[in-house]
Amino acid sequence: MTTASSAISSCVCEKYTDLDALERYDRAPPAKEERMPIYTRRGDHGDTSLADGTRISKTAARVEAYGTVDEANSAVGFARAAVTDSEFDEVLCFIQQRLFNCSSSLATPAESRTATTPAIEAADIAFLETTIDRFMGVAGPLTHFVIEGGCESACRLHLARAITRRAERRIVALAAETDVDEQVEAFVNRLSDVLFAGARYANHLAGLTDELWDPHALRPERGSSY
Repeated sequence: MTTASSAISSCVCEKYTDLDALERYDRAPPAKEERMPIYTRRGDHGDTSLADGTRISKTAARVEAYGTVDEANSAVGFARAAVTDSEFDEVLCFIQQRLFNCSSSLATPAESRTATTPAIEAADIAFLETTIDRFMGVAGPLTHFVIEGGCESACRLHLARAITRRAERRIVALAAETDVDEQVEAFVNRLSDVLFAGARYANHLAGLTDELWDPHALRPERGSSY
């Protein structure tokens, strides 16, 4: 894959990509790689470019889908900043890389996808499932619903999980309108489970136990300091 093709697939709107410059690169690669501009002013009227150059409204289901995946990726990065375990960090790094693949796939209409379009493989999903099993094996079996919280990294992972669930809903909505890579759907679905299991794992590493949901929890009594 050329540098330009990779950039078109990974940077899915004109905020990050000057498509004209990238097309020039494909025709005649310059001696020195062209820089990708941060702004192009082409999205000032509410539309954006897909990976194949098609212009589309920023309110479209496709943009909502890959935009929410971007939110999820940012949340994973936010969680990663609080993780101190090196192996856990490697897992989150891999997840962030593959979330870019998800965004790229979602930003590319089915008829424009090629063998070089970044994608999700079955092995990626299998890796997430193995990671879930490993985290849950360390944290212990789940018998009740868990209240989101605990150490800082666990709290951030729970937030990333909730955003990932929303990303999945946006992808499902897009899939109701057009073809979406099933591997992308499966990856994002498993990812929310990884982040949940990871939050429990992070609390275990911090020496904290799960706070379980109690549907009959008592209201706190007002203290004198209120």
